[in-house]
Amino acid sequence: EVQLVESGGGLVQPGGSLRLSCAASGFTCSNNEMGWVRRAPGKALEWVATIMDDGSMHYADSTQGRFGISRDDAKCTLYLQLNSLKIEDTAMYYCQTKHHRGQGTQVTVSS
Repeated sequence: EVQLVESGGGLVQPGGSLRLSCAASGFTCSNNEMGWVRRAPGKALEWVATIMDDGSMHYADSTQGRFGISRDDAKCTLYLQLNSLKIEDTAMYYCQTKHHRGQGTQVTVSS
């Protein structure tokens, strides 16, 4: 059974940083495309970043240069480093594969 469990969210001031983690199980991480999406209050689901099975990384324009996606294949854990956070980054962040999504971790950016 595939499981994706996110953690690391919280309340942070504008300009601050957080690192999100996604502990994955039930499949081989290194053979799969994995990524992050987010949903802000009242808005549609938004793609944030993806790391491909070849290790290449892709970012939404809104997060390029501020966020960093990485993966530890030995631990089968996906990470998202969030830097220079803005109020508009406030959202529930979800880890996902092509066919599965976790329960999410809340990131709130507020002064």
